[in-house]
Amino acid sequence: MKKLVPNDAVLIPNNAECVFRGQIFDIYQWPQKMFDGSEHTFEMLKRPDTVTVVPVLGDKILTILDEQPHSGARLSFPGGRVDANEPDTLAAAKRETKEETGYQFDNWKLVNVSQPHTKLEWFIYFYIAWNGKKTAEPHLDVGEKITLKELPFEEAKNFVVTKSGYLGESMEVFEKASDLKQLLDLPEYQGREIDR
Repeated sequence: MKKLVPNDAVLIPNNAECVFRGQIFDIYQWPQKMFDGSEHTFEMLKRPDTVTVVPVLGDKILTILDEQPHSGARLSFPGGRVDANEPDTLAAAKRETKEETGYQFDNWKLVNVSQPHTKLEWFIYFYIAWNGKKTAEPHLDVGEKITLKELPFEEAKNFVVTKSGYLGESMEVFEKASDLKQLLDLPEYQGREIDR
């Protein structure tokens, strides 16, 4: 799959060998030549990328109160894992949003991509979606309960800034906007394209 990553992204080298496959995380190792000529084994984790969507409904932002058996209820934006069979991260963003909220949106913009840990090849794709309508009831996994909450921009941003639930992960997006118009006007993300 072709995807955009940050220009300074740390990737697992092509000569790395997968030494362990888990349910979510895989471990890769490779021989790395050091500056003094010696060789050491380096290691990185890899997991499926994830998407986070900030859905805008009129003058409100749609959030979810997401309850899962292992973590309780937390405020979040719709999102989740990118499936291996999906053509790109946008397809995953649309699927996750429809599954968790029942809404479909006409307009989508990728506004940020982050790599939270340099020892982990995992990227989070942040999308803004607008001009949406509810087309179905949410289709939830057996391990989640979701309640939809529409919030004014100021309240949503306050939750992001105070890192309530999982909303703090969207700090890089919200710190660039002081109101809803500025959020919608954020530029399209520019990074480097890779095929992974």
